[in-house]
Amino acid sequence: MSASCRLLGHRPTFWAEGETLRWRCDRECGLEGSKTYPTAADARRYADALDRRESDEIGRRAPLSLLPLRLIRRRGV
Repeated sequence: MSASCRLLGHRPTFWAEGETLRWRCDRECGLEGSKTYPTAADARRYADALDRRESDEIGRRAPLSLLPLRLIRRRGV
């Protein structure tokens, strides 16, 4: 396990290959695996759901601490 994974945790990437869901740590620590599903559509659905990053949500989902600013902007003050 790499030092960054020990300090920050793993950062897995998920993708589908046919009926198989595969994953690997982006930090190249050696963590990887796979799981087979009944259909390729199931594997793709799980890969899409699991391969999300918090950085993908920036701007779409503001933290609670920014709620007052969002409300003020909405009122046009």
